[in-house]
Amino acid sequence: MVVKILMIIHHIQQIGVNKLLSKIPVDLKNVSEDDIDKEILRAGIIAELDAVNLYEQMAALTKNENVREVLLDIAKEEKTHVGEFQALLLRFDAQQKEELEAGAEEVEEELSK
Repeated sequence: MVVKILMIIHHIQQIGVNKLLSKIPVDLKNVSEDDIDKEILRAGIIAELDAVNLYEQMAALTKNENVREVLLDIAKEEKTHVGEFQALLLRFDAQQKEELEAGAEEVEEELSK
């Protein structure tokens, strides 16, 4: 199974669908001590979303149902990790929490038209 996954990863790289997001966009040395935990949590969210994308892309490529099932299960676990990082971030960043709630309200307004 490991060989199959490595082959799938190689195929993804060849066709160029593996565009990962997790390059940390800030130089953490320049982040204030008050903001460092928020930046760490955001980087964690980005990395977990990358993992979700990678596993779901591999699952879409494989023809083996067992491999697909395991990859999708792992992707689901990564989504839980996103939620964990986000829950922590919302405890430390009141503005992020407010804007997340505002965004949800805007979607509800738009969809209720």
